[in-house]
Parts: sequence; C-alpha cells; structure tokens
Amino acid sequence: MRFLPRNRMHDVFDDFFDDDFLTPHTNAMLCDVRETDHDYILNFAMPGFKKDDIKIALDNGYLTVTAEASKNDDEKNKEGKLVRQERYHGTLKRSFYVGDDYKNEDIKAAFDNGELKVTLVKEPKHEEKKNYIDIG
Repeated sequence: MRFLPRNRMHDVFDDFFDDDFLTPHTNAMLCDVRETDHDYILNFAMPGFKKDDIKIALDNGYLTVTAEASKNDDEKNKEGKLVRQERYHGTLKRSFYVGDDYKNEDIKAAFDNGELKVTLVKEPKHEEKKNYIDIG
C-alpha cells in the first residue's frame, strides 16, 4: 500500500485492494467437510448466490454442486460507473467422489443466508430388490 498522493483518485483504491490479504486468489467454491457419528456435512460458502442459482447432482458416484450467477448490468448502471469488480459472476462447479452406494434420498441440502449445507448419511443402507421370474 502506498501513502503517497497520486494523480488519480481510483489509484488509491487500487493500491489499497492490492494487499494480498484483501484480494481473493481464486474463484473456487469454498467448502468445509465435517464428519459426525452418522453423517458427513459439507458447508459451502456461497455469498451473493440465490437458492435458484444452485444445482446439486449425484451421478456415477460423484456429488456435483454447480452455481451460476450473472452480472446485473442494470443495477450497475443505476449506481454509477464500476471502477473495480472483485465479486465473481459466472459458473462455479465443485465435485466430490462419494461412492456408488449413495442415492438421492441419502442426501439432504439446505440453503440459508449464503451458505449451502449438504448432509450425506454416513453409511447408506439400501435393501436389495430381487427380481424374481414367475414360473408358469
């Protein structure tokens, strides 16, 4: 950060936000994974996203969370010229291999206040359905 006067005012803001602590290094979807006696809990930090922006899929043993946020140009134009933009607009995707034993009913999800919470039953148990052939 520089404390010397600059010719243009927005350079002061650029220098302030160039600090490594304040500048985001990635647009990755951040996730904490917690294990309890019965469950695995995945907490995704998703500020700025709405529930309708998020899709969760289970396919071939992979749990995939996708979030898509678009830029609101109308809002930007009403509030003045955008000098610097650090919030991500676009599609984020994160996948975890959970195994072939999981089915959709083994997974619960909730979204509240910018946080997605996905809970997986620790040991999914499914009854095997046998398909018998009638003998005529």
